[in-house]
Amino acid sequence: MTVDQIAREDVVTAPRNEDATAVAERMAEADVGAVVITRDGEPAGIVTDRQIATSVGTNGGIERLDAVDLMTEDPITVGTDAGLFELVQTFSGAGVRRLPVVDGDGDLVGIVSLDDLLVLLANEFADVGEVLEDQSARF
Repeated sequence: MTVDQIAREDVVTAPRNEDATAVAERMAEADVGAVVITRDGEPAGIVTDRQIATSVGTNGGIERLDAVDLMTEDPITVGTDAGLFELVQTFSGAGVRRLPVVDGDGDLVGIVSLDDLLVLLANEFADVGEVLEDQSARF
């Protein structure tokens, strides 16, 4: 299984100069925890709900900030053809919960979260458990 099979294609994006309040509104309207900041179709940064929450009350408040002030620049990305092992390694090495997914040209095509991966793995383990149970000898 590859990343393109589990990634969400409906990525919420914003330009670098969008004010932080608008980024937070996009996040709330789409019920997501991150907005990918793009430049020419490629991920230039990522703003998470945590970054917004921690900016409230600092730097004069969120109203005075733009996406570029909050974002993590040049986010770690994962390619569409990466396997699950590579995805787990990337999450582990980067210490993040969300990864923009890019195609061979570096264009943003999706996003995958650690939660998405955990749900997938839990379902796979449940399926394996059922197979083992069905095939186990009864005593």
